[in-house]
Amino acid sequence: MDRQSLLALSKDDLIALVLAQHDLIEKLTAQVQTLTARVAELEARLNTPPKTPDNSSLPPAKGQKPNLPGRPKKPRHGRPGVTRALAEHPDHTITAALSACPHCGAPLSLADQPLIHAYDHIDLPPIRPIVTRINRHRGACPCCQNHVAAPPPEGFAPGSPFGPQIGALIIHLHVTQAIGFQRLALLMAEAFGLIISEGAIANILARAAEPLLAAVEPIAAAVRASAVVASDETTARVSGKTWWQWVLLSSTAIYHVIANTRAASVVSAFMDGARPQIWVADRYGGQAGHGDARQVCLAHLMRDANYAIEEGCTVFAPRFKALLLRAVAIGQRRERLKDSTLMQYHADLARRLDRLLAGPLPNTKAARRLCRAMRRDRDDLFRFVSRRDVPFTNNACERALRPSVIFRKVTGGFRAEWGAAVYAAAASVIATGRLYGLTALDAVRGALAGQPIIPTA
Repeated sequence: MDRQSLLALSKDDLIALVLAQHDLIEKLTAQVQTLTARVAELEARLNTPPKTPDNSSLPPAKGQKPNLPGRPKKPRHGRPGVTRALAEHPDHTITAALSACPHCGAPLSLADQPLIHAYDHIDLPPIRPIVTRINRHRGACPCCQNHVAAPPPEGFAPGSPFGPQIGALIIHLHVTQAIGFQRLALLMAEAFGLIISEGAIANILARAAEPLLAAVEPIAAAVRASAVVASDETTARVSGKTWWQWVLLSSTAIYHVIANTRAASVVSAFMDGARPQIWVADRYGGQAGHGDARQVCLAHLMRDANYAIEEGCTVFAPRFKALLLRAVAIGQRRERLKDSTLMQYHADLARRLDRLLAGPLPNTKAARRLCRAMRRDRDDLFRFVSRRDVPFTNNACERALRPSVIFRKVTGGFRAEWGAAVYAAAASVIATGRLYGLTALDAVRGALAGQPIIPTA
């Protein structure tokens, strides 16, 4: 509004205009204060260190890979060569010997020629499927005139033409090697000479659901019956949605389950009322309260301490990290220590922790949060020192989940819920089988044949 328009306004109009402008100024002032606080918050974030795999739970795949410095070439020193060990039972043996001297033509016997070199030549035979044709006959009995038909031979029932060995191989390649249906069909055709469609592969996996789910029941029972159970979780993609894959393991069994939630209800439903003596996990709330006591993963705490140090804490976080390193060193050599020595170490660690937590709160945000958490969970840090069967990290869970993370990245996940259930069952069978010296293929074969994965006493 220009000057002439303002001069033309009446007194009441001017008052109304001033009041409206006053309201607008108050709104703009409030907005400026809000934005100023937001800017201050964002500027404070700029001063915090970035999250990396070394100072947080960020997976290693999302970390920035540094360039390795150039290494000078080491001087090469001569040493005896190392060759591949010879096979104990070669399939064929070729004897390379002369029948006559190449110079004078004199006859030579094998006794005249001592062995100077033995080596193996290894190759694969042409790989092709074995096709067995079954011709069933039927007819009329010349005695009673009843129509009779020959039953299918045992192990060769009609239906799918693909036998259990093919099924086990497909499950093995799909689960452990993360080969999707399209590439798996191509691999079977080019490497094994077997023409199989993606639909047939899906049907093989679907038929395997029943024996695989039956095979994991003893595995689940073994985990529930264990005195020490560890757990962890990672994301999974099912039908285009984010689900969660949990792993729960003990020293005798490894069980995978894929569910549509990350809540503690997944673990509670699996445990079905069982409570181990010690539960090993990180500090995620969904993994708390499932055992009589808890052992917190020290590797996670170490990363939290690293972040607090990078944020600027110079007192609490460095000392807490040093205490964790001392505890880990004790845990790594506890098998060589006496019980009485371990009890002394446990008491010493507890005293050092008490002194550290008795001080004032740190002056940085991450360190304060970590200090408060340790004051709350101080009893869950060093249970492993006095119990040799308790690990000080849940690294075994992270290793058990790593193949599933690779599977998710390579294949993109599961198209249907039944596929996720079959994968979890197969992963449980394979991981548990490896605890007992079984290869992935042998474990799957045994499960499909109804054989127990965990040896019975």
